[in-house]
Parts: sequence; structure tokens; C-alpha cells
Amino acid sequence: MTTTVLDRAIYTEPEAARLLKMHPSTLHYWLHGGERGGRFYPPVIRPEPTDNRTVTWAEFVESGWLRTYRRQRGIPMYELRRFIELLRDQLDVPYPLAHKRPFVSGKRLVFKLQEESQLEPEFRLVDDQLMLTYAASMFFQRVEWTGDVATGWKPDENPKSTVIVKPDIRFGRPAVGGVSTASIYEQSEAGASNGEIAETFGLAEKDVRWALAYENARAAS
Repeated sequence: MTTTVLDRAIYTEPEAARLLKMHPSTLHYWLHGGERGGRFYPPVIRPEPTDNRTVTWAEFVESGWLRTYRRQRGIPMYELRRFIELLRDQLDVPYPLAHKRPFVSGKRLVFKLQEESQLEPEFRLVDDQLMLTYAASMFFQRVEWTGDVATGWKPDENPKSTVIVKPDIRFGRPAVGGVSTASIYEQSEAGASNGEIAETFGLAEKDVRWALAYENARAAS
């Protein structure tokens, strides 16, 4: 894969929101900006507002980072937007949080830009010791990297899960071993055993179990 994968349109907004387990209107606001209290706020993820309702791979990954703050109230959108803008300028990439550098080799720069944007401690990527914060570490572990580029995302919050979404596999739908979790779930609902499903798709039984656990959790939510 090359960095061009980051610009590839993969999802509709509702599809991306469903995978990220968030409300579609929130994702729309992050991507397009919007009016709040009589004032227009620009997008957080996109450099400029657009009419495009599809979500690129890079936008999906960056939204995954912002989604790590889902339990926080009063997220400082202005400061986060400013922080991302500074990262874009300094790293000269449109989607800096879909790149590995801020989390590995660029921590000192990240710390400086956090200070400059006055980002509150609970929303930072690195702490005073230049170590990844808890939220940044959780995000980093859920991303699969090829070189400096994000090429996979683990939609299951369980770090042991083998379910992954990749833009070049099953059109970005959740999969294990290249087989969509939805197909595995359908086979299970039709009465096939885990062993039968594993044999049919050439998978390990543990991958079948992870796929079913993921799909059952989605069905219950």
C-alpha cells in the first residue's frame, strides 16, 4: 500500500459511524462543521468544509482517534482543531493522525504543538515525559501500520480480537482472515458449527469465535 490509500473513499457516513459506534450526526459535525448557538464552527477532521458525504480511509482513522474521547464531556473542539491544523502544517500531510510519526518519532514536536494549542492534559497524545497518554496508546494499538501509514483498524475494543477492517479487504468491512464477519455470522445463524465454518472458509476456530463475538455484540447494541 502507498499513502494514496488514505484518500480512498471507503464508507458512507452512516457506515463509518456504525463501525466507530457513534452517532452519525456527531461524525457529520466532525467532518463538515456546523452551526452551534448561532456561530459556524469549521470541521475538525477535514481541512475545509465540503459537500462530500463519503468518508475516506484517513478520515475514518482520524475519527477513530477522536472517538477515544467519547466518554468525555465538553470536548474542547477548538483546541483539538487547532492542534490538528498545526500537525498538518508541521508534518506537511493532510491527515497527520493517520500517520505513525506523531506517535513514535514525532513526540517532541507533538508535545510542543499541544502546548501551543493549549490542549488540556486529558486530550493530549503525549505527556510531560514524552510517553503516549492512555487514550493515545489505546488508539495506536487499534491501528495496523504499514510503514508510517495506517492500513488497518481494529473495531473490537478487546485487544485480543482478530477482527479488523482494511480498505483493501472486503471493501473495508469487518473481517477475519480475509472473510467478512457478516458472512461467518450468517453461516452460524443457518446452523453451522464453529468447526464447520472454520473448514468452509479455511480459518482457525478462534477467528470464527472472534467474528461471532463481534457480530453478536453489534446485534445487541
